[in-house]
Amino acid sequence: METTTCNGSGDSPTIFYLMGIPSLSKSLFLPIFFVFLLLYLLILVGNALILVAVVAEPSFHKPMYFFLINLSTLDILFTTTTIPKMLSLLLLGDCFLSFPACFLQMYLFHSFSCSEAFILVVMAYDRYVAICRPLHYTVLMTPQTNAALAASAWLTALLLPIPAVAQTSQMAFGPMARVYHCFCDHLAVVQASCSDITPQTLMGFCIAMVVSFLPLLLVLLSYAHILASVLHISSREGRSKAFSTCSSHLLVVGTYYSSIAIAYVAYRAELSLDFHIMGNVVYAILTPVLNPLIYTLRNKDVKAAITKITCPKDPRMLGNPDSKG
Repeated sequence: METTTCNGSGDSPTIFYLMGIPSLSKSLFLPIFFVFLLLYLLILVGNALILVAVVAEPSFHKPMYFFLINLSTLDILFTTTTIPKMLSLLLLGDCFLSFPACFLQMYLFHSFSCSEAFILVVMAYDRYVAICRPLHYTVLMTPQTNAALAASAWLTALLLPIPAVAQTSQMAFGPMARVYHCFCDHLAVVQASCSDITPQTLMGFCIAMVVSFLPLLLVLLSYAHILASVLHISSREGRSKAFSTCSSHLLVVGTYYSSIAIAYVAYRAELSLDFHIMGNVVYAILTPVLNPLIYTLRNKDVKAAITKITCPKDPRMLGNPDSKG
């Protein structure tokens, strides 16, 4: 690409043009819009119900549920950085983003993604302490400790993407930079630049690997200790109860890393650009939409609390001797 098409000096503002899914027929825009809208509403409603249930129910004021509301908050924020713009693109053809808006979206998307990985690590540590060191649980998992763990996860994730985003913002872009994606993903924006993209591609890949594999390693380490402890429990009922307290978290971890694997395979394999874009879209939507379903279907207490909120009993029926429960 000729350097004359670039404006690295910043004399004129760059406008980013989101290409969406290039080969997607326009006749499919409206059906996909409704699918994405439905998924987004499920994410908002499902996670909001979990937040309300945990805050309103005193029996949920425990470390495990404290970290769950962090996860639900993250899912809402994570999807809100990308899905509304995708909906606007599909329905209205609104493909344009200003330079600051694009980089803000990029930063928030990757920050919230990192935060989710670290919150899953903290939740794994909570399960480790509950099962492997039950007598010390109340001492180790105090409200102050829980707040410090959650704050550390958020703060670390908010700081990690800054170098990559800041350096990418210094690259040269044309007046109209075409981003082959549905949102401003780091790699897609880098590839829209006129500069040498090799250093930024390598940096982004290294950060992604650290953020993906280090938390996964810590989660696996926690569950290795949990498995060793559970196998020492003599009663079958005790082992089953210990495993059941981890099942929801394990499913969420599996969903999260499965979506990362889909995005990674779509990027590394010899597949078309459309598959790469769809891999990232799946990553952006799959985990947030499944998390509330997993926690409501697998956790009877959460399910009961949400049912109580959404389907309250008629107060006129309470205490009525003719009613049958």
